[in-house]
Amino acid sequence: MLNLPNILSLLRIALIPVLIGIFFLPYDSAPVWATIVFVIAALTDWLDGYLARKWNQTSAFGAFIDPVADKLIVTVALVLVLYKSPEPYILIPVVIIIGREITVSALREWMAELGQRSAVKVSYVGKLKTAFQMISIGCLIYHAPLFGIPVFEVGVVLLYVAAALTISSMISYLKAALPMLLSKG
Repeated sequence: MLNLPNILSLLRIALIPVLIGIFFLPYDSAPVWATIVFVIAALTDWLDGYLARKWNQTSAFGAFIDPVADKLIVTVALVLVLYKSPEPYILIPVVIIIGREITVSALREWMAELGQRSAVKVSYVGKLKTAFQMISIGCLIYHAPLFGIPVFEVGVVLLYVAAALTISSMISYLKAALPMLLSKG
């Protein structure tokens, strides 16, 4: 079903090649424009869910495409950040975040097969993780100081907060699923 929330999720996917293309432009303003594209994508992440709930336009397609779009844009953006700053202190939280996304996606898929998807629904910590993650990635893409604020360094700190929240939320999801994991062997 194609409705505005689903169109926003598809827009997030369509913005991925735009983000990549702008990120690699040989202009001083490229990081600013790449950050704007990422922020637009991040805002559609919030807006599509809000509109789907408010307008009662939730759908099976939306439940599928929204997390796919989220994970694709975040993973691509993190890889771009790592490409620009290939340092171990960037690699560590990037690996944690991407690894968690894969693990939790697989867990949710398996739990859905068992009819237990609600046991691993998005938690408050998961939403908080997403907020820190999106803000940190925006800062890391922007990279340069702004009004004397060391934006990249702020982004690194926020990325570590997001990674810590990522671990915390993954543990919560695994704990919730543990009884089913153990009983279904």
